Amino acid sequence: MSKQPIDLGTALAGFDEIWSPRIVAHVNDYDVRLAKVAGEHVWHVHENTDEFFHVLDGTLDIALREEAGERVVTLPRGSVFVVPRGTYHKPSSVDGAALLLFEPTGTLTVGDAHEEVPEYVDVTVGHDISVQPAENVLR
Repeated sequence: MSKQPIDLGTALAGFDEIWSPRIVAHVNDYDVRLAKVAGEHVWHVHENTDEFFHVLDGTLDIALREEAGERVVTLPRGSVFVVPRGTYHKPSSVDGAALLLFEPTGTLTVGDAHEEVPEYVDVTVGHDISVQPAENVLR
């Protein structure tokens, strides 16, 4: 991981794969991940951790299965949302989106239980990203 500031735009420009998050930083026992998404992910659940979403660009829909039934939360650019642990959810984006995620290090992108995973969804704990430090930063 870089010991210098990281420009998120530069980091996002460094990869094209969808549903394949990149780890840009660590905070205690958590990964800060960037992801590009388009289309649908899979229904999945993280039994022991919440999942934090921040939409950097585009719009993200998150379908949720809750006690009261299913609902969809729509997150426009700049929005944040936390999916509580133990809640089945399915992120999707019709036109594509860029996300910032916080998850405990080692958390699988498809959670602890999930439906069948299509080829375009990367089952991973995240990939380290190598980016140049942000320019014009006091050193």
